[in-house]
Amino acid sequence: MSKVDHVVPGTSSVGTEGTKRASTYLFQRSRVRLIGLLALPMTWLVGVYIVSLFLLLVTAFWVINPFTSRVSPGFTLDNFISIIAVPAYLSTSLRTLGMALAVTAIAVVFAVPLGIYMAKLASPLMRNILAVAITLPLWAGYLVKILAMRLVFTENGFINWALGPLGVQSPGFNVWVAIITLTYLWFPYMALPVFTAIRQIPNSLFDASADMGAKSFATITRVVIPLIIPAIIAGSVFTFSLSLGDYLAARFTGGATQMIGSIIASNINLNPPVAAAFSMVPIAFVVMYLMVARRTGSLERM
Repeated sequence: MSKVDHVVPGTSSVGTEGTKRASTYLFQRSRVRLIGLLALPMTWLVGVYIVSLFLLLVTAFWVINPFTSRVSPGFTLDNFISIIAVPAYLSTSLRTLGMALAVTAIAVVFAVPLGIYMAKLASPLMRNILAVAITLPLWAGYLVKILAMRLVFTENGFINWALGPLGVQSPGFNVWVAIITLTYLWFPYMALPVFTAIRQIPNSLFDASADMGAKSFATITRVVIPLIIPAIIAGSVFTFSLSLGDYLAARFTGGATQMIGSIIASNINLNPPVAAAFSMVPIAFVVMYLMVARRTGSLERM
């Protein structure tokens, strides 16, 4: 039987031979396969993401004419010095850092017991209900969730309507309401990794801890938490970094509270070099946070 008899109708033998040659070429050259696999994502990562950050860093060294308010290419460290020298800028940076840490800590405190209940105690139906409840905020738009929290704490909102007859009044809009809002926004990013990690812990470890006389709190602190530290670190990277870069939560639910994002938003048209310099602050905080996490050895176990 000739080679032509094996050709599928509607196809070309020349095309088939070309495909075979290309497959053989790629099979014999692993480096070419690797380059072809990474070409598109690396083009996006380097050509768009990293280059954009590099241009942002370059802009942070530019100068602005105080008379014409025009930005001119140059080199000055005044924009970075102002972050520390101007008291309002320094306090805003430290406040944002404290809020991000508070959001992360609150998310961990709620995620661990919730994850234990979902993974080890809840029925399949209740587990599915809680999973939907945790991910439900992700279904709505970001601004919609901000406005929803604003309606809860406003003067005529849910708290005053439901708890007003009991003498409980809404605290209004302040830094703590902004922290609660940020926790509500980013809690799923902590809860899901923690739940997944706890679900992978064998039940025999809980039984062994109980057999040795450990109470529930001791089991959580000495058995569960050490095993889920990588999941907590993974979730905290999201809650911490996303809280650092947020500013709408502070604008709509924080009252007079300002965050780093607020300074960037107010200077992006008036003083772009200062806004660019301030944009480096959250990146620096995240890098320092990752360095601390790395020293704990948690990143190697992720």
